[in-house]
Amino acid sequence: MSFFELDPAPVRPERQPLALSDVNQLLTAQIMVAWAGEGGEERRLGWWRSDLCSEFGGEDLFQRLLPHTWKWATLQGAREAARRRDAELRAQDHDPDRILSLFSLGFELDERVEERLLDLKRSVSAPVDALPALKEWLAHPWSADRFLDWVRSHGETENTPAPIGRRLKGSPPGAVGDLVRKLVGGLAPLGDSYPLPHWKRSA
Repeated sequence: MSFFELDPAPVRPERQPLALSDVNQLLTAQIMVAWAGEGGEERRLGWWRSDLCSEFGGEDLFQRLLPHTWKWATLQGAREAARRRDAELRAQDHDPDRILSLFSLGFELDERVEERLLDLKRSVSAPVDALPALKEWLAHPWSADRFLDWVRSHGETENTPAPIGRRLKGSPPGAVGDLVRKLVGGLAPLGDSYPLPHWKRSA
């Protein structure tokens, strides 16, 4: 078979338009929850076993290893710890691919957020400049009450207990901003472990 007889490579479907502000909103929420969920020396909620965003934890190490991107690297590491815990809980469901959560919103949206994080990490901007909503948190001491106020500012979300976490009532909204608001709002009340607010898509 000659080169010209080979089957053409599959064409990747064109991605749907997605506002950069929506991607930034989702990424900001993920970073906020990931940062708040850390334990370690500067104990915050202790939802995952990471201590990357503290002066004598990950910050000290990453400043020496990655002097130009260490701020992004610590947040990226905390986000990965949160994503893995989210995935562990989803895996306990008999059909985890149907679970929608803050760190798993479908391949395309997850890919967009990951690409945005990598783009920002390669830029010269500091996290608090690229994502201004982070500034009031990363520049001040941790406060569980303030974090809970932030969670509640996203609105109340009706949910019901499920084996893997809190299952949100109703159907997932179509708009990214509404998805983020409901998933973040579903974190209230705060508990000793990550409550995994989620929807379960129909088969």
